[in-house]
Amino acid sequence: MSEVNAQIQEMVDNSDVVLFMKGTKEMPQCGFSSRVAGVLNYMGVDYRDVNVLADDAIRQGIKDFSEWPTIPQLYVKGEFIGGCDIITEMTLSGELDQLLDQKDIAYNKEAADKIREANA
Repeated sequence: MSEVNAQIQEMVDNSDVVLFMKGTKEMPQCGFSSRVAGVLNYMGVDYRDVNVLADDAIRQGIKDFSEWPTIPQLYVKGEFIGGCDIITEMTLSGELDQLLDQKDIAYNKEAADKIREANA
């Protein structure tokens, strides 16, 4: 395992929820990262943000690690969940709630319902 892969594996293993993104949860640097961070922030999910713009090795390494070509990338309890489109679909369908419940991740259910109401 390469040093970058080991570093990414450690991040994924040591945090219940990790978002590899462009920018930070407080200041996303692209629309797709902003959308996923916005959902997680609004739902009150405690997550680690990893700014891939701060480290080119991580930026390419996460794509190789997941075999997924785009950023952002969301991991929950070590499992790669997906990028912006998948997280958006899961949020609107309620699948994200189910996943967070199954993985015992705390979130604000009322906030999740409000997202769905606003997009109905």
